[in-house]
Amino acid sequence: MEEYSPTAPNVSIALLHYPVYNKNRDVVATAVTNLDLHDIARSARTFGLYRYFVITPVAEQRSLSERIRAHWLEGYGAAYNPKRKAALELIEVIDSLQTALAQLEKKFGKPVKVIVTGAQGRDNSIDCSRLGQLLQNRDQPYLLLFGTGWGMTEEVFEQADYVLGPIKGPGDYNHLAVRSAAAIILDRLFGNR
Repeated sequence: MEEYSPTAPNVSIALLHYPVYNKNRDVVATAVTNLDLHDIARSARTFGLYRYFVITPVAEQRSLSERIRAHWLEGYGAAYNPKRKAALELIEVIDSLQTALAQLEKKFGKPVKVIVTGAQGRDNSIDCSRLGQLLQNRDQPYLLLFGTGWGMTEEVFEQADYVLGPIKGPGDYNHLAVRSAAAIILDRLFGNR
């Protein structure tokens, strides 16, 4: 397989497992899932992103994530499914959002603009069309942040540079899997039309 050259080299994605809410609005750390590792990595690679950060402060969850990743990069999985290997190469498992921001700032030499997503609308939301225009500035690094559980904490939203408007269907039900939401949003931002 040829060397990866991202088509959106200034855009990364992150899946935040802490701080997020549970259904009682307690702040918790959620569990990493195998499907989220694989499927979001595949979307990130499909749409040419720079990096996919999996963020959890729980050491055992980071260890599990690294073992899964290693299986597809170095183990039997690497030979069995080279396309999966190519996707999982984008994953970096880290302990905090601050670590991701520091790594990206070091790489790009300037502060990262953070875009948060969620199922609820907010007064200061922007749509995918406007965000797509912003992302065209290749000199500016961006981090597209997705939450787990019952959503990211208010503190995360307050510290963000942008809030992306929610994905809405025709009815009231709005509870997509995060991997589905990520794929839809990435397609809206980077898909060929």
